[in-house]
Amino acid sequence: MADMKDALLSVLPTIRVPRAGDRVHKDECAFSFHTPESDTGLYICMNTFLGFGRPFVERYFNKTGQRAFLHFKRIPKPKSDDSSSSGDPPRKKPTRLAIGMEGGFDMAEDQCEYEEMVKLVILPEFLEIQREELLELPEMVRDRVTSAIEAILSADSASRKQEIQAWDGEVRQVSKHAFNLPQLEGVPRIPPCGWKCSVCDLRENLWLNLTDGSILCGRRYFDGSGGNNHAVQHYRETGYPLAVKLGTITPDGADVYSYDEDDMVLDPSLAEHLSHFGIDMMKMQKTDKTMTELEIDMNQRIGEWELIQESGVQLQPLYGHGYTGIRNLGNSCYLNSTMQVLFSIPAFQQKYVERMEQIFQKAPTDPTQDFNTQVAKLGNALLSGEYSKPAVEREGDAASEQKGLQDGIAPRMFKALVGKGHQEFSTNRQQDAQEFFLHFINMVERNCRSSSNPNEVFRFLVEEKIKCLVSQKVKYTQRVEYILQLPVPMEAALNKEELSIYEQNRLQAEQEHRPPPELVRARIPFASCLEAFAAPEQLDEFWSAALQAKSNALKTSRFASFPDYLVIQIKKFTFGLDWVPKKLDVSIDVPEELDLSQFRGGGLQGDEEELPDVAPPLVTPDEPKGSLGFYGNDDDDSYCSPNFSSPTSPVLDESVVTQLVEMGFPAEACRKAVYYTGNSGAEAAMTWVMSHMDDPDFAHPLVVSGVSAPSSVIVGGDPPSEEHIATIISMGFSQEQAVRALRATNNSLERAVDWIFSHIDDLDAEAAMDMSEGRSAAESVSESLAAAGPRVRDGAGRYELFAFISHMGTSTMCGHYVCHIKKEGRWVIYNDQKVCASEKPPKDLGYIYFYQRVQS
Repeated sequence: MADMKDALLSVLPTIRVPRAGDRVHKDECAFSFHTPESDTGLYICMNTFLGFGRPFVERYFNKTGQRAFLHFKRIPKPKSDDSSSSGDPPRKKPTRLAIGMEGGFDMAEDQCEYEEMVKLVILPEFLEIQREELLELPEMVRDRVTSAIEAILSADSASRKQEIQAWDGEVRQVSKHAFNLPQLEGVPRIPPCGWKCSVCDLRENLWLNLTDGSILCGRRYFDGSGGNNHAVQHYRETGYPLAVKLGTITPDGADVYSYDEDDMVLDPSLAEHLSHFGIDMMKMQKTDKTMTELEIDMNQRIGEWELIQESGVQLQPLYGHGYTGIRNLGNSCYLNSTMQVLFSIPAFQQKYVERMEQIFQKAPTDPTQDFNTQVAKLGNALLSGEYSKPAVEREGDAASEQKGLQDGIAPRMFKALVGKGHQEFSTNRQQDAQEFFLHFINMVERNCRSSSNPNEVFRFLVEEKIKCLVSQKVKYTQRVEYILQLPVPMEAALNKEELSIYEQNRLQAEQEHRPPPELVRARIPFASCLEAFAAPEQLDEFWSAALQAKSNALKTSRFASFPDYLVIQIKKFTFGLDWVPKKLDVSIDVPEELDLSQFRGGGLQGDEEELPDVAPPLVTPDEPKGSLGFYGNDDDDSYCSPNFSSPTSPVLDESVVTQLVEMGFPAEACRKAVYYTGNSGAEAAMTWVMSHMDDPDFAHPLVVSGVSAPSSVIVGGDPPSEEHIATIISMGFSQEQAVRALRATNNSLERAVDWIFSHIDDLDAEAAMDMSEGRSAAESVSESLAAAGPRVRDGAGRYELFAFISHMGTSTMCGHYVCHIKKEGRWVIYNDQKVCASEKPPKDLGYIYFYQRVQS
């Protein structure tokens, strides 16, 4: 007892009660995927509130000297079949697309109850103090320790807080039409029931237009259910913006959709708007599912085995090294599939897994916020086999659902870190796997400025040749790429007659309100996709430096180098005539072996003459301006350009910029479109936007050589965050560069780092000047390394397919991702927590393909 008292008194000053803003990591180890459910439980530091598995807690003590830990272990209780014997009410079905909030998802992993075991542990002796033993201590000591333990146990864990923030998906804004909505006179009264679509007689998924009282069916869902799109067609014809979903009206509200704002909205005047049609909102009862309930139903079904392509085949589960499943954390299958493929590549294994010990030793005080630590932790978990074990079957679980299911890993800490500050990846909404791949590659770039970079295996150069058809002169440029995007030429389909018959039958079924016929996919030769990539592209608004005028030109693309690993994205997602995103449901005969040697570029040929390197002049709008071509006049120094304060800045046709922005494109992309097309009109700018939508810097700010950024952006506003400055400095940049970048991006850490990379040449020039003024060489090492340009490997253009990611659904914003990887001579399917030997890998239905170079 004396030893326990002495040990506790020695650590008492370090024991804290969690305060607001403290992150309590009581669900996951900072260096591994040990949890309170692991055999050895989790050790939570009572000073920093970081969690550690048994193999890492002693290491943390040796590094920091922290001795007091709360040992937290949870043991599952057997599930009771007799729910009536329990005092707890039955679990309610969620009615709100949110987590941890009234009506939302319960954060419990399953319906299993746990027995919790808690004790205080003091290192290095691992002296254990049970909670009841604290009663024998002096009151002051007992109260302080007990209050700290209770606060840690009752606090929301860091992962729970993150998920709650990510999942409040039903926060709706008041519609801009709510208080001035026009409502037509002389409209009929709407009965309280018995509704049907006035066009197709559907009796479900019906929407009442709040302007003219039309009752029409809603949108068709990706699985063929839903409506026939008559409500949205009515909006396009009339412009009447608001509609309420019939069957969802209750005294508490209803589902209201704004077609103009393209979102679910709030209508504070809904009772008044409904009374116009004789509907008493206070007497209405709910008879149909809300849009949130429909979305929740879809999310709860999304992980089912039936969604994947091999659902009709009995698959053999695989366990062990390299066969670890990843839990779906809420539409995180895009992340799961991408990371499984990346850690099948030796360069990423060598960078993060083989160097894991060195990375962990260099980890900062809070390893949960260190990119290299969390990536190494994830990679080791996927490859080690430690977590690749069959899930423990529990009573009440369907055998078919449990078949092949692993406990796997739940990378909450990793997902929170890589998504931090990102508008999309910080949420639990479904995302595009291709966009996440590039986002992750970008993060690797930032964290490998002074060390080996596994991204080099993907990096390649594309050679672009533009030939002026009038002067016959040419211009060659090269750009760095990490992914090859191949178009889908629908005109090359091999089964056009079959597609035509299917389309006729589909339209007829739609008119007769019958189920659609069995889907017929267009069969596209992979060779046609390559030919479409390599085919010359006509440029109608090309500024010829040789002619000093616009002319027609041809642009062709070729490989200037071939990477070790070639990533190919099939551009299945496009826009319809109504600008609604849609997916091309096609089958492409993607080969297992690929030879691209014929597509290597050769640079300037002996019989070709280069175009002069002269920038096109800017054509300014027809508005009053000085003789220099900028807003203002010749006699004063005032310039009125709405976006630039410098007298050497370009003038953009803001009317065209506004037109493009209203179509939904990023403002900076629209400004670049107008600039690079020389203010030559909306059509030319739109053509530029469509041809550059896939550029990595598409939405980055317009940077004109020789033009400084607007002073209103560089100065003023809130001072840069000291935390953000320190983060950027830790990446190898100087404090001055960090401050400049944060001021230029309104204190956004994500954008600030991108700003530095996009201005790296200017910063290097300034660094050279600083050297002449006495600045140390060490401060400029990282910049000068970057100025040399990224390293690009090259070799033969012969490849072999080793992995592909598939997508199911009508859009990247919904559906499900799985991946197939070739390991040990066989194909393996990774579907979140299920890892199985693949019987029929659907290579023709993939979205992103990964090829590795064939060594001769």
